[in-house]
Amino acid sequence: MAARHPGPRGVPGLGGGGLLRLRAGGGVACRRDLSIQVGLPAPNPPSRAADQETPVSRLDNARIVRSPRGPALSAKSWLTEAPLRMLMNNLDPEVAEKPGELVVYGGIGRAARDWDSFDRIVHALKTLDGDRTLLVQSGKPVGVFRTHADAPRVLIANSNLVPRWATWEHFSELDRKGLMMYGQMTAGSWIYIGSQGIVQGTYETFVEMGRQHYGGSLAGRWILTAGLGGMGGAQPLAATMAGASCLAVECRPSSIEFRLRTGYVDVEAKDLDEAMVLLERAKAEGRPVSVALLGNAAEVFPEIFRRGIRPDCVTDQTSAHDPVNGYLPGGWSVAEWEDRKLRDPAAVAAAAKRSMAEHVRAMLDFHRAGVPTVDYGNNIRQMALEEGVGDAFSFPGFVPAYIRPLFCRGVGPFRWCALSGDPEDIYRTDAKVKELMPGDAHLHNWLDMAAKRIRFQGLPARICWVGLGDRHRLGLAFNEMVARGELKAPVVIGRDHLDSGSVASPNRETEAMRDGSDAVSDWPLLNALLNCASGATWVSLHHGGGVGMGFSQHAGMVVVADGTPEAAARLERVLWNDPATGVMRHADAGYPDAIDCARAQGLDLPGILG
Repeated sequence: MAARHPGPRGVPGLGGGGLLRLRAGGGVACRRDLSIQVGLPAPNPPSRAADQETPVSRLDNARIVRSPRGPALSAKSWLTEAPLRMLMNNLDPEVAEKPGELVVYGGIGRAARDWDSFDRIVHALKTLDGDRTLLVQSGKPVGVFRTHADAPRVLIANSNLVPRWATWEHFSELDRKGLMMYGQMTAGSWIYIGSQGIVQGTYETFVEMGRQHYGGSLAGRWILTAGLGGMGGAQPLAATMAGASCLAVECRPSSIEFRLRTGYVDVEAKDLDEAMVLLERAKAEGRPVSVALLGNAAEVFPEIFRRGIRPDCVTDQTSAHDPVNGYLPGGWSVAEWEDRKLRDPAAVAAAAKRSMAEHVRAMLDFHRAGVPTVDYGNNIRQMALEEGVGDAFSFPGFVPAYIRPLFCRGVGPFRWCALSGDPEDIYRTDAKVKELMPGDAHLHNWLDMAAKRIRFQGLPARICWVGLGDRHRLGLAFNEMVARGELKAPVVIGRDHLDSGSVASPNRETEAMRDGSDAVSDWPLLNALLNCASGATWVSLHHGGGVGMGFSQHAGMVVVADGTPEAAARLERVLWNDPATGVMRHADAGYPDAIDCARAQGLDLPGILG
């Protein structure tokens, strides 16, 4: 087991504090001709001299970015206004974890490489013509080229490295020089919608855990987890929506305060004793409660096990994928961590991984005691494996354990955002989804709970898991609503990179594939290419999201419903083809459900179905 996906070892990316290095003399030469309309960096002679590197800071807490609202355009069309608004929305203080550093979520997942790049992207989008495509390389605009009206308006590549160099150590070097940024999944692809973006996926996972392990329901049960950042912060709300209580351990007081303020967690306990009292009281009263506890999971999880306390489910969603910026070493204060990760990132990474090993050992203890335990996709098992925990992969990841049957049918995290900024546009689209899918009681229940319990962050948005055959119908219906004036402005439709056909991640989405094709990354590349050919408004191809450098490749797409017939044609192509690639990928791996779905939907898969 110790040989499982060991990957290259390296020091995680230096990102805390927002420091990077740019070579002196790297001026900007503005070139304008028939095809190139963006300022490009002038070539520098090769040099390795340390004294030619000048420290530059990404940090600018004086910058407050919010997306425009309403029907007025600041760009030349809605096809360029939409990516502009979504880029800005990613950095809205209600949305981003560290907006002053351009960090959206997930450790150092950024929306743009630096503030100069952000400003240049904004300018390029405001001036982009309808037959041009902007190219963005790791958060920096590098070119505008003549394409055609149905081509994507923006193409994004983030954090991609040749496999042998795909380590945190090499990424860190490039990051410090200002040559790359970490795009996570939806940070650098401009379709992050706050914690709602993962709430339903987490909810679906918890519901399935109840179905598999507790006779159909988690009512009266409680879940132990950790992490209340941009992704992990969804867990307490998802748990209570699924009928379970939740104890979430978090090391940052500011993260707990934010989740309390936004309604994602109900109450904070002053210590573990009080947390257990709150959980027991809620159980006795027949209601779920979510409890935040300030602490370090590497210390709290083992203590809970030592006390003989047994949760009903155990998981974790700390940012363990990034040992420098995402995981507090045991025994350290947050202030010490923030200071030392700038001065000695290698030592921080080593200490964090030792703590992760203790964290995973406690999860293994719960697993061996019969408690359903699952990795929620942050690569913490891999980190523990590299620290000598040879049985770290004894408990499964959440996708093979609970989600893959949905992926086989192309069902995944379909999301949309109201560019008007008016919540009523979301409520009207919620009603349209119910109208078009009248027999899906589970989906109706989700939409009802979401409307009541999820607070919008930035531009109003909604997520719901739907699949092949339904996504394009919803997109076309939304487009008709825009055309008829039922919505105050166009909507953008996208998804997480975590979807059925858009990611290769052997420790997460493609873990334990039926045919052993876990690491084959042709599939997200094909997905991105097909979405370009189909007319998506912007398409992204990333590396390292969710699980860190060297462990994933993944693609994203967004398409605009602006009410025009041309948009309808693009929506029908994109929102059919995109989930169809997920069915194709799983059919190729031999999953009977995917093969049946492909046949039922009439997919033409010559090398798979014959």
